[in-house]
Amino acid sequence: MDADALTDARRAEWERLDRLSRERLDGAGVDELIVRYRAASADLAELKTSVGESPQGSYLSTILVRARLRLTGASDSILTQIARFFSLQLPAALYRLRWTTLVIAVSFIAVAVGTAVWISSDPALVATLGPPDMLAQYADESFTGYYTENPAAVFMGMVWTNNAWIALQCVLFGITGIWPVNALVQNAMGLGISGAVMAAHGRADVMVLYILPHGLLEMTCIFVAAAGGLHLFWSWVAPGNRSRGESLAAEGRSLATVAIGLVFALFLAGLVEGFVTGWALPWPVKIGIGVAALAVFLIYMLVIGRRAYLRGETGDLVEYEAGTPRLVAG
Repeated sequence: MDADALTDARRAEWERLDRLSRERLDGAGVDELIVRYRAASADLAELKTSVGESPQGSYLSTILVRARLRLTGASDSILTQIARFFSLQLPAALYRLRWTTLVIAVSFIAVAVGTAVWISSDPALVATLGPPDMLAQYADESFTGYYTENPAAVFMGMVWTNNAWIALQCVLFGITGIWPVNALVQNAMGLGISGAVMAAHGRADVMVLYILPHGLLEMTCIFVAAAGGLHLFWSWVAPGNRSRGESLAAEGRSLATVAIGLVFALFLAGLVEGFVTGWALPWPVKIGIGVAALAVFLIYMLVIGRRAYLRGETGDLVEYEAGTPRLVAG
């Protein structure tokens, strides 16, 4: 095929398409734009198949890009997208996880407290955890020393990385339905074992005081990550009216939104753990800071999130970015 001959034959039609993509259109104009867009797309495919890359093909591609933008619309500016993410998409995605998060939190606390009570009530079980002198050192020195043995900034980075890794595991492997549950049970039992050692040495109150300032927000973030992972698992187990692929894709995009938001929340929890928990401040002040940090997160999740959810937000991408959904009945 002669590219110059095709260009000469179609030039008037391509120029008409270009004018339509720049003008204000009525219904008939939109119909013509669609027809000419399809015809020009076929011409471009023919050009690329016959002659490959060519100046004529580049010229037609530019016209088609403008026409496609006219048909689909342009994406929002980056500032608009950021504002939308934090004011609508993220809080709505968090709000959808509220009940699952609550169930996970109650279950986690039950396992941790149950483990601590069970082990601490039996000296023989406590003895299986290690030599008496090592357990005494852990209760008297190591547990509290953990929060002050490193500079605050370094310690904050350590705990932020560790917590982000646990949350990331729940997100990445949530589709299995098993990994988040396993990670939560392991951490709950580990916390319960530490509690048993502290309780056996009469220092359970110290453990509670050291955990509350940062743990309120930190553990809530882990619970949210696990809830998101389990929602991802359930999206392909029970997809509803959508195909499993569509349901999994939509839930995966919402979970990515949650994961990004948890990075910031865990950073705040890391700040509290690094610069508040181990510092010489009155305990009411420390715990008050932790409660305030959790309150900010819960207000954002439940109040702002509910408002965004009632507006139809789910945490998924807008249609321009995610593609037009397939319509289903029911």
